[in-house]
Amino acid sequence: MNSMFSRLVPRTLRGRLSLVALTTATLLMVVLTVAFNTVIRHRLQHQADDELHTRAAAVATTIDTSGPTVRVLETSNDQLLDTNVWIYAGTRLLEQPPSTTAHSTLAHAADSLARQDGTHCLTAEEPDPAQLCSLPVSDGRSTATVVTALDLSPYRSSAATLLWASLCLDAVMLACTYLLTRLAVGRALRPVATMTDQATQWSIVASEERFGAARRPTELARLGASLDAILDRIRAVLRHEQQLTGELSHELRTPLSRIIAELDWWQARPRSAAETEATHEVIADAARSMRSICDTLLNDARKGTTTTPGTAEILPALHRLAASLEAPVHVTVDARSDSVPLEAGVQAALLERIVSPLLVNAVRYATSHVTITASREPGGVRIDVDDDGPGVPESFAAQLFQPGRRADPDDGRGGAGLGLPLARRLARSVGGDVTYDPGHKPGARFTVRLPAG
Repeated sequence: MNSMFSRLVPRTLRGRLSLVALTTATLLMVVLTVAFNTVIRHRLQHQADDELHTRAAAVATTIDTSGPTVRVLETSNDQLLDTNVWIYAGTRLLEQPPSTTAHSTLAHAADSLARQDGTHCLTAEEPDPAQLCSLPVSDGRSTATVVTALDLSPYRSSAATLLWASLCLDAVMLACTYLLTRLAVGRALRPVATMTDQATQWSIVASEERFGAARRPTELARLGASLDAILDRIRAVLRHEQQLTGELSHELRTPLSRIIAELDWWQARPRSAAETEATHEVIADAARSMRSICDTLLNDARKGTTTTPGTAEILPALHRLAASLEAPVHVTVDARSDSVPLEAGVQAALLERIVSPLLVNAVRYATSHVTITASREPGGVRIDVDDDGPGVPESFAAQLFQPGRRADPDDGRGGAGLGLPLARRLARSVGGDVTYDPGHKPGARFTVRLPAG
């Protein structure tokens, strides 16, 4: 039953609102039609009773009850007054309509009224519907009763005509209500459909367009604000997805290059077992690095949660990074600390992912050497990555950490402008930061600050 009812319910909002309007109008029309026809029937009945009482009063003027017996006086309108009129002296019939017999239905009804005291009325349905009313007459020693009858067929015909007319009017009104409701709701929802199509299109192409504060009804303005918020979230998700894809591509490029280089070197000529084993070890180490990169970046990207804290020794991680670069320039790792090993309050894999983009960037622009210096400072540790390259143009310093930005994309040095933003984002996810020192000359210096382990 529920499934059948659900299939009958329109699926569109316009159809449902039109159905609600039609149902409400139908209930209202039924109530009004019943009330109207009930009032009309009572009004017609009242008119028939008034007509009977008027005729009975007119007939009563021709009856003399002043003597010991009841006498009916002759008048000029005698035939008119005798139509459907019965006159009784007590319960004895004095006169009756010429067209009726003593055993007819109307005669029996008139006799019944004559036996009752006071003024009464009743309805006889056969052979034709008729209303009968009695009127006592007594102004002397005798008492008479006048019973008049009236054919109800014209009244009932009028009532039936009014009923059918009201039903036809109801049908026309309901049809108009349904059509007008569909038109009105369709016109009211047209901007909603337009806004929905626009929002869908904008979300697909990641458009910057928004509904904004254009003049609309309050409901549509609220809908526009909600759609704007959804579009902003979609754009943020797309931007985050693009950023994550770019970062993964950027970070995986180095270990993939190592794997390709080793395979090319191994296939160039026959190798000994020791050389093959060394190649396998390099490839396995690059694969482990790729897995570490994926785990680190994906863990950081999940729901924007802060990276799980840990502890990592800084110098071994820096030496591993320097050894994996195969840089054409000299890379020096230095530590300014006491005998206690420097430890950062992050996982080793995350530490490498933070420093690696800075080191790759320094090697890319360095002229002859790159220096990595680790030191302790109040509340944490510090890692400086210095190079002797051309440095960062002052006009570009403010855009260093914006994803996809490079000072000179055509300088032939490669890069996608994603490493520095990635390093800063990962550092900030654990309470640290990555900054650029514009006062360092010559070359460039980037500083990593992390909580102490």
